[in-house]
Amino acid sequence: MAVSPVVICLNSSGEALAHRVAALLGAQVHGRESRVEKADAFFPNALDHVRMLFAAGTPVVGVCAAGILIRAVAPILANKLAEPPVVAVADDGSAVLPLLGGHRGANRLASQIASEIGATAAVTTAGDVSMGVALDEPPVGYRLANPSDAKDAMAELLSGAGVSIVGENIFDIEDAGGTVELVVSETSVETGPTRLAYHPQRFALGVGCARNADPEELWQNVSEQLAAANIAPEAIACVTSLDLKADELAMNQLARRLDVPFRVFSAAELEAETVRLANPSDVVFEEVGCHGVSEGAALAAAGPQAELVVPKTKTANTTCALARSPEPITEMRGRTRGKLSIVSIGPGQHTWRTPEASRLLQEAEELVGYGLYIDLIGPLAAGKTRSDFPLGGEEDRCRYALEQAGKGKNVALVCSGDAGIYAMGALVYELLDRTAEEKGVSDAARRVEVVSTPGVSALQGAAARAGAPLGHDFCAISLSDLLTHREDIVKRLHAAAEGDFVIAFYNPVSMKRRTLLAEARDILLKHRPADTPVMLASNLGRPTENIRYRRLDELEVDEVDMLTVVLVGSSNSRLAQLGEGPRMFTPRGYARRIDGDLS
Repeated sequence: MAVSPVVICLNSSGEALAHRVAALLGAQVHGRESRVEKADAFFPNALDHVRMLFAAGTPVVGVCAAGILIRAVAPILANKLAEPPVVAVADDGSAVLPLLGGHRGANRLASQIASEIGATAAVTTAGDVSMGVALDEPPVGYRLANPSDAKDAMAELLSGAGVSIVGENIFDIEDAGGTVELVVSETSVETGPTRLAYHPQRFALGVGCARNADPEELWQNVSEQLAAANIAPEAIACVTSLDLKADELAMNQLARRLDVPFRVFSAAELEAETVRLANPSDVVFEEVGCHGVSEGAALAAAGPQAELVVPKTKTANTTCALARSPEPITEMRGRTRGKLSIVSIGPGQHTWRTPEASRLLQEAEELVGYGLYIDLIGPLAAGKTRSDFPLGGEEDRCRYALEQAGKGKNVALVCSGDAGIYAMGALVYELLDRTAEEKGVSDAARRVEVVSTPGVSALQGAAARAGAPLGHDFCAISLSDLLTHREDIVKRLHAAAEGDFVIAFYNPVSMKRRTLLAEARDILLKHRPADTPVMLASNLGRPTENIRYRRLDELEVDEVDMLTVVLVGSSNSRLAQLGEGPRMFTPRGYARRIDGDLS
């Protein structure tokens, strides 16, 4: 499990047990508000909270009734190969039930917990019941080459077929000379429904390449060397290189194709391996500060007892080398490339946040953002390093996040709404695009992986609450003149007014800036009716949400603040009077189409 579990506690009767289980697993305790005295984080609604954690890919251990966990995750079950484990522990500690993800860690978690608290692990998966093992879940450091055949192999065993062990007996089960073969080998072997191949991941693959080398050239080089050495690709534990190469597409694609981590080392760390190199190079030292990249990286990753089994092999633009550790490599040396996730959390409520955004927040080591936005993600922030920045510190915020990621950390830049709409997304890429003379970021920060998630923007949230005001052409205009010249804003106001767009105004007012919204109203009144509907949406998606409608000619600046989105209809927008109140919409012309009038 890549993500640590969270232990859920719903009442005081299970509180002591929850903390005992959490201590065993090195996990946090999340407790129900007003019912649990001590916890790392608190939540008001168990079903919502468990569902949020599950959607984020977090293993859940609930000290509670199994039915609560089942009802929480049932609506979002989709893919058993990707979903996290869910385990229920009885309040009195009498039973532990792996509910989901038995072969993705739940059975192991349940057995570990049961052993600690003296309970029974109610494991029901067929292989575990009949043999005490799951053939598709080998020990750490071993990889199953043909997991799709494991189900058929297990069915054969359940039908009475015996097991034959070829090589190491990693499951510690009896070799009965049966028809189902479990082969453990560093080399590639033929597989099938009754022949499962397990490869000990004892090899570290060191690589080097010229800047922007063709990924296929590197893949071809590696594939040829693996074949020549008769080493299975599944026996590779990691791809590794010099940290200056962390952003090389060829290396990152290679790691993804092999489905292993990509780790990097500093020049000083690789230089320490010089005495073990088969092909030290003064030329390489002059260029990057160490006498060998691919050989040094392979040896550094495989450990002090490792041996170089494939020395540096070159093509026109790439090099690769292989080092073998005496034991499977289970702890990765070096550091990761570093990752910055620009996470859009929407208005704040977790039901409007995408599962991808929740997963990236859960995986992050450090959260960076305006303090209020980090507060809005609630328990997902518990136990993580927080770096809060005030409003107005946007460039400092983005620069800090990039530089932290440049140290090899997994960092989440937390943004409200959609980070790509009047938010931090563009600023991150601007900093990465600047030169040193333009006060850009460090070279290390430029090499990090940057990903962005979509979010529910204030524009979308307001439109959904209104009804369907964006049913036809629309635009968004920020009325903040801190970063845009006032003259440019006025020019855009005139163009949008003449174009008869529905307009969403972001940053409509501030403490010091009060006149542009009134000026925008007056410009629009020259082009559309005085009774054009205007929606004012404040604190969208939060408990203090406030929605109200005004006529355009009655729009007053004093009832608008920085947390308000102003949505002004076009000349065709109108309000439909429903039982729940008015709903704003903008027809797209379907009535004319039905009537046959498209002139």
